[in-house]
Amino acid sequence: MKSEIIYRNIESGDYDAVIALGTLVHGEGYIDQENIKQWVAKGIKGDINASYVAYHQDKLVGFRLTYAAEQWDIDKWCSPQLWQVAAEHVCYFKCNTVDENYRGYGIGSELLKLSIKAVKQQGATAGVSHLWMQSPGNSAVKYFTKCGGKLVQEHPDKWNEWCVQGYICPICASDCHCSAAEMIIYFN
Repeated sequence: MKSEIIYRNIESGDYDAVIALGTLVHGEGYIDQENIKQWVAKGIKGDINASYVAYHQDKLVGFRLTYAAEQWDIDKWCSPQLWQVAAEHVCYFKCNTVDENYRGYGIGSELLKLSIKAVKQQGATAGVSHLWMQSPGNSAVKYFTKCGGKLVQEHPDKWNEWCVQGYICPICASDCHCSAAEMIIYFN
């Protein structure tokens, strides 16, 4: 099946499918028409798009949203003093999502590789992400670690404030107390 997966940059025609898969995996209110446009725009720098989709037989089976360096907000959930790289050279891996029926085929890793190639062309030397530690079997952290990610810091209740804006966590419902592992990958 691996050879049957088609990877390409995300386009506006993918948004409905991305929202549907994102809602299924991450919960209601995580992604919508308004924020998908903003999130994709943050990944385009110098005509290089760092966000990708994966299709199998015309079905969206995965996507990776990545923000270009200097095009995202370093907020209270970030620890730039621990990154060992100047913040202006750090991209942000916003979201990696793979349909549960297609996990284990390397789709998430390939999406990450494509995004890394793009952000390196944009000038990034590292990428930070917040990984959902309550993912089944902590698979998000395991996957990111396997791809070279290093733990920076753990952040309890990372997504709780999103609940006020309508986010429904697939584990905690409307009062999310899931933790995020802030992790970094250095591009060599």
